[in-house]
Amino acid sequence: MTSSLRSDGDRKSPPPRTRPSRQRDAFFDNAKYLAIVLVGVGHAWGQILDGNRTVETLYRVLYTFHMPAFIVISGYFSRSFDLSPKRVRRLITGVVVPYVVFEVAYALHRRVSEDPGNDISLLDPTYLLWFLCALFVWRLTTPLWQTLRWPLPIALGIAALASVTPTVGNDLNMQRVLQFLPCFVLGLLLRPEHFQLVRRRSVRIWSVPVVAAALVIAWWSVPRMETGWFYRNASVQDTSAPWWSGPVLTLALFGCSVVLTACFFAWVPGRRMWFTALGAGTIYGYLLHGFLVKEGDYTGWFQQPFLDRPLGEIGLTVLGATAVTLLCTRPVQRVLRYVVEPRMDWAFGRDPGDAARGRGKRDQAAGPGARETSTEPAASNAGGEKVSV
Repeated sequence: MTSSLRSDGDRKSPPPRTRPSRQRDAFFDNAKYLAIVLVGVGHAWGQILDGNRTVETLYRVLYTFHMPAFIVISGYFSRSFDLSPKRVRRLITGVVVPYVVFEVAYALHRRVSEDPGNDISLLDPTYLLWFLCALFVWRLTTPLWQTLRWPLPIALGIAALASVTPTVGNDLNMQRVLQFLPCFVLGLLLRPEHFQLVRRRSVRIWSVPVVAAALVIAWWSVPRMETGWFYRNASVQDTSAPWWSGPVLTLALFGCSVVLTACFFAWVPGRRMWFTALGAGTIYGYLLHGFLVKEGDYTGWFQQPFLDRPLGEIGLTVLGATAVTLLCTRPVQRVLRYVVEPRMDWAFGRDPGDAARGRGKRDQAAGPGARETSTEPAASNAGGEKVSV
């Protein structure tokens, strides 16, 4: 028999415990990629809506849920935002800097292609850049929403009030910031089990008649309702509708957005697909595809007669999806990372918390007998939430 009373010297020391690497969730990468493809397709469809009831029907259904799905995911991944120096730094480098860079770039692009006198305004977001303004405001207010007892009803109340408040103005596109706010707050409230709930087989089956019903309602609404309601970028006073229709449509659109977003999530695959890796680069596809759409608009390309025929519409759809896909690839990320996701360590002071944690780890590794005379600075940590686009 082997004695169990071995001396300490006979025991093998356990291997050092390594910190497990963080793996990306394939479901969310798939969802982000599919959503950004729908955004690109929607922007392409938006150029050929005149007199095309079929395309406008699809456009309205798409605009009911594709940005809300993005915003819900952004809220979900913003749950840990706490105004710490590390996260504020990431907010600046991942949201503020890209907004400033691309706002200037879009303004210069318009000067060259259409209007030589076009002004550069950082308070009036160009085209799709409103989302970065909104994400900046939403994330800064995240601790507030996590403190409130009833955050979602309050956010819905703010959105409803914004829909009847024309004095909100266009600065930072605050109408959209406020009217899409409930989607972000909903994302903050969600947990992993909620996404598992909508991915059940029964939900996937029920989503088919729900989407079919949405298409029928959208077809019916085309001659009866202005498309501008789906953009949520204006108050009801800017239309001919009565004042009470603003809060009613705000709540109705939010309900429809939640239902169709759930249907979208139900059909997003949870396993790794050929496009899963592209989910990490959706912010590139989002920011860059607008140049293609705007260039086509400035040059009159979308006025080509063949785009009024079914084959032209299908071809435009495929072209939009392909262009966005290519803009999310690794080569594009490597070329433009310095403006889309810059590190900018030179612009920030050292985080005292990171320095203290670095000293603690060194002291623990050195053992209790080590002298605390090291003056080596702790490595800066530029981590934090990425822009969930």
